Amino acid sequence: MKKLAKEKETDGKTRRRGRPKKAITRSVSLVVRITPTERLAIAGKARNASMRISDWFRQSAKTSVIRPRLSTEETGYLRTLSGMANNLNQLTKLAHKGGLLSLMGSLRSLLNEVERLMERIGKDDS
Repeated sequence: MKKLAKEKETDGKTRRRGRPKKAITRSVSLVVRITPTERLAIAGKARNASMRISDWFRQSAKTSVIRPRLSTEETGYLRTLSGMANNLNQLTKLAHKGGLLSLMGSLRSLLNEVERLMERIGKDDS
């Protein structure tokens, strides 16, 4: 009997056809909406790096470092200032009802605390 050429090469094993399977497949997609101007800027950067846009985007997303706008300490300062602003509004309301002289001590202590916090925030900038 005549053997097929395929059977001769593989010694009885079935040969897989087509492209070999990748070890890691990209099966999840992420859609990002950008303006045409942003697309041109990204395409230019990808072209300068000799990369496809998707590869450039993936690489830049992996390696970029994002810093938070405010640190946890600064966020605490802002919360404190917000509470103090609320207190100031309440004191202003009382001043309209009972007169400004009756609230002078409370206003002075609140002002000192605001100044102290502002100095702390200013020191963090340098």
